Amino acid sequence: MLAVTILGNNSALPAYGRHPSAQIVTLQDHLLLIDCGEGTQMQLSRFKIRISKIKYVFISHLHGDHYFGLIGLLTSMGLLNRKESITIFSPPGLQEIIELQLSAAETRLPYPIEYNVLQEAGLLLESRHYTLRCFPVEHRVSCWGCRIDEKKVLRRILRKKAVDRAIPAAFFPLLQKGEDYQLPTGELIRNEEVTEAGDSPASYAYCADTRYLPELIPLLSGIRLLYHEATYLQDDFEKAAQRYHSTTLQAATIARQAGVNRLLIGHFSSKYEHIEPLLEEAKQAFSATDLALEGVTYLIR
Repeated sequence: MLAVTILGNNSALPAYGRHPSAQIVTLQDHLLLIDCGEGTQMQLSRFKIRISKIKYVFISHLHGDHYFGLIGLLTSMGLLNRKESITIFSPPGLQEIIELQLSAAETRLPYPIEYNVLQEAGLLLESRHYTLRCFPVEHRVSCWGCRIDEKKVLRRILRKKAVDRAIPAAFFPLLQKGEDYQLPTGELIRNEEVTEAGDSPASYAYCADTRYLPELIPLLSGIRLLYHEATYLQDDFEKAAQRYHSTTLQAATIARQAGVNRLLIGHFSSKYEHIEPLLEEAKQAFSATDLALEGVTYLIR
């Protein structure tokens, strides 16, 4: 399963019951935490997400609303006697910050942290089921987005046809991979006779704090679910540009031009008590837009 659960959808200041940026991506049997703003571990507890399942953390940039919750979470993992290592992807500087905080508290964690510094776009992680890549966005400090792609989906077996053609069940895993089957008589049964194509691979991209950046469009082409910050309504586009943020229409334009299936918008400015107008405006440019709502899990597959 590939899914994303929103823990925090607000910008710098917690407001109106909304929290700073954080979200959990479910990757098969473990979790990736993307950003970790203040209050993240409270949200994890609130939505009954097991922190022991978090194997990777991706911190997009070193503005506090994206990582101030991390030291608390790491310390809690230690208090729960975690032994498994955790990998943190981040721009330069985070390791020194975490180590200083631990040192000041005379705290020694019972598990290792593996730091992976984001310095250039490319592959960060590859498993049997998916890949994780990073790409730079444009903010006031070094800032990164990421993209998760499910690997090729196995073909779907047409069981009755396979059984009727006397293909043994032990061969089914090879049928799923696209192989043909040869009967003892020498007859070759073509794979497409007894299988059909599976679903297209799922994909998710996270565009952290960034100004409107059309250069991202090729990197996001065909994404099934895209999260893109939309801090301001379009009438504040000048403020957005000055602060290296995006507007609703800019996020929706990126989604439309990249040909994504679905868009989530978040990182809402604390000036807005009600966020429905941001959704209404984004839908003018891209109808398949949703608000990134805290506590909601968005299924990608």
